[in-house]
Amino acid sequence: MLNKITFLIIYLVVFPTIGKADKPTDSVYLEGHKSNTALILAHGKGKHPTWLVVDPLRKAINEKLNYHTLSLQMPIGHDFWEDYAEDFPKAYTIIEEGIRFLREEKGVKSVYLMGHSMGSRMVSAYIAKHPNHTISGLIIAGCRNNGAHPLSCDDNMRNIKIPVLDIWGNASGKDYDAAADRTHLMSDQYQQVSISGGDHRFRNHEDEFVSAVASWLRKQAP
Repeated sequence: MLNKITFLIIYLVVFPTIGKADKPTDSVYLEGHKSNTALILAHGKGKHPTWLVVDPLRKAINEKLNYHTLSLQMPIGHDFWEDYAEDFPKAYTIIEEGIRFLREEKGVKSVYLMGHSMGSRMVSAYIAKHPNHTISGLIIAGCRNNGAHPLSCDDNMRNIKIPVLDIWGNASGKDYDAAADRTHLMSDQYQQVSISGGDHRFRNHEDEFVSAVASWLRKQAP
């Protein structure tokens, strides 16, 4: 039989973790303090949570808007981009872990979802596939339309009804062409923004990219 001291140790170690919504593995979080709004970010193919595009954005949105930001470690490991389609269910689970962490542990009420490149394919597919999601708005950066389901941003976006910012660098011919193919989606809720001179990674145009995203997020605030 357990003595009282042993029981107390087990209780203190085990029970505080029951029901706790942990931060997703290898994700990077910045506290939003009194804010009840958060931005979840998903990096591109084979990268990481503090890589180009997502890293300056997560820091700037935390600083400029005081939002919580959570940059996820998305599935990696494939050499060929089309092979990532098999990892989309895993990506959905990671996104849901991030949402749960922010809502249950940080008291967040409004969650926005952002993805770059392959990450934008993953986040748009997540929302398209989960009609009962709780996401307030979506940002896709450098999202392309090639590939079968669920890789095509154009196909995914047809099934998305929340506010969308579709942003790209117009120095990338592939991103320019993909965005042009999605102009049929433009509406009061679907905005497209081109960053002049920006490439797929917005190199040397990070400030313009961040400013455009921050401006859009401010407009979504209730």
